[in-house]
Amino acid sequence: MGATTDVNVGRVIVSDACVAEGAVWLSKHDDRFAAALALTGPLPLRLRKDGFAALLDAIVSQQVSVAAADAIWGRLKSAGLTGPRKIKAASDDALRACGMSRQKIRYARALADAGIRYPALRNMTTDDVIERLIEVPGIGKWTAEIYAMFSLGRADVFAPGDLALQEAARVLFELDARPTEKELRQMSEVWSPWRGVAARLLWAYYHVAKDREGIR
Repeated sequence: MGATTDVNVGRVIVSDACVAEGAVWLSKHDDRFAAALALTGPLPLRLRKDGFAALLDAIVSQQVSVAAADAIWGRLKSAGLTGPRKIKAASDDALRACGMSRQKIRYARALADAGIRYPALRNMTTDDVIERLIEVPGIGKWTAEIYAMFSLGRADVFAPGDLALQEAARVLFELDARPTEKELRQMSEVWSPWRGVAARLLWAYYHVAKDREGIR
């Protein structure tokens, strides 16, 4: 099944076939993407559920290892503390016992109090989704873009502030230096309407290049 298209939100990725369609488009438009795809193989779908828990998970994951984030999230789930009402009702001690720092407790409570209507986000433009989400303390542009990309399936959203994307772009496009967020955002404009697939391809290529060239 190919990507669905909504007049308001643009293409929405719903299956592996959508990602494959975008990868073919990118490969036809730039030989370097074709070369990268030959190394990476088929790209992952990486879709996940939308809603409060997805953003709370993103907050939990900030500035900690994957293993630590998984452990904290596992304790929150076991304690039943993954919904807005439960976060509001929980004591700071209960949240700390799950591994949440003081700052992350503040961010989690701010998210619970934000009153975001998650189903409504599905019908908003990507720009409006990002603007709505970054109003919440603890939700930066990168987190909002990742949510739009993977929880809402937006095909044409990119996350140029991501260091792995910047490094992958440096290697693939043989740049003298890692592009800044602004520079990579400008580069990505020509990858529209499949910037979300370009991100998947660059992330996959990053891991290949890291193994081949020892980049960090």
